[in-house]
Amino acid sequence: MTYIEGFLTPVPNANKDAYKKHAEDASAMFKDLGATRLYEGWGDDVPDGKQTDFKRAVQAKEDETVLFSFIEYPSKDVRDAANKNMMEHPAMQNMSDMPFDGVRMIWSGFSPILDKGEAGKGGYIDGFIAPVPAGSEDAYRDLAEKNSDMFLRYGATRVVETFGDDIMDGKVTDYKKAIEAQDGETIAYSWIEWPDKEARDAGWKKVMEDPGMQGDKPMPFDGKRMIYGGCSTLVDQ
Repeated sequence: MTYIEGFLTPVPNANKDAYKKHAEDASAMFKDLGATRLYEGWGDDVPDGKQTDFKRAVQAKEDETVLFSFIEYPSKDVRDAANKNMMEHPAMQNMSDMPFDGVRMIWSGFSPILDKGEAGKGGYIDGFIAPVPAGSEDAYRDLAEKNSDMFLRYGATRVVETFGDDIMDGKVTDYKKAIEAQDGETIAYSWIEWPDKEARDAGWKKVMEDPGMQGDKPMPFDGKRMIYGGCSTLVDQ
């Protein structure tokens, strides 16, 4: 079973190139520590929410873009060892000047509950973070299973759903604050990979028109507190 370290990061627009280089350098380091993939998605279609959204999650400024990013590991044990050994890695000696505000960056560990399709075949990603009430985890899994087949049928290349099992408490920002999580709720971190933005837009249109999306059955999560956004691929290694 794979394991995911998921991030939300505010990056000044002027630092986009510097951040890309930083991420590429970090990718080599994390792979040396056992990671299998590092993905950085540059926020491209990030809507403002009435209650929560990606921007508020990291207190993004007007001249900043929010990145949806993740590192994939072969297991939680490998991820834990990587985090433990990261600060001693030689590459960290060259990462003193970060091109983003680490105080507002959010990260935590997530265990996959669904992974369909093929990784690395997309140039565009939809990222989601949602609160799942206690007792609704199985219903959420069932819905994710149903929807994943539909997304893949309409052009997505991969669908991944995870539940948080190592959620960090931050002094300024964290995933709990980002979605106003309540006691007992599970944090779902998920993404859909598409070949490009055009395929994503066309796919979503077909999904929303699909009869399977119709109905009044209650959702096993609070959509009002879910945060999401479309991201173009900045780094995928």
